[in-house]
Amino acid sequence: MRPIECACEFESEVLGAVLQSRLPDHLRAHVETCGICADIAAIAGAIDEAREEMHAAAAIPDSGRVWWLAQMRARREAAKAAGRPITAIQVIALACAVGLLGACFGATSLWFQAALRRVEAALAGFSPSAFLAEHGLIVLAMAFVLLLVPGAVYLALGRE
Repeated sequence: MRPIECACEFESEVLGAVLQSRLPDHLRAHVETCGICADIAAIAGAIDEAREEMHAAAAIPDSGRVWWLAQMRARREAAKAAGRPITAIQVIALACAVGLLGACFGATSLWFQAALRRVEAALAGFSPSAFLAEHGLIVLAMAFVLLLVPGAVYLALGRE
């Protein structure tokens, strides 16, 4: 590796000439004698050739296609945004339907009503503070399931 030499006064002229693809004779003679300018000419020439190759190989779509794709993307995003509240309403409607189905089942099923009477008889001496002391964790879990899970479902569907 060569040590870095001092700056040459022709650096900017050599760089400009190489990028314009025309190196005058007096600069060509200088490039042959100056190590810094020779490096600049070699590197700038390679970069300019690579730039021209990439420019020639670039496939730029026509403006009509770009506009059409942007319109299609905007429509998809609008449809997705419009569907989020509908999905939330459907989740709420499903919960209401399950609750109504459970109420109808409880009102028409004789064995279920008999089981409820037995539970009611067992809870005749019911004390809420004693119940919460014994079953507080279960009550908290039920509150979590009934209140937070539908909110989490809504938020999860909202991010899609």
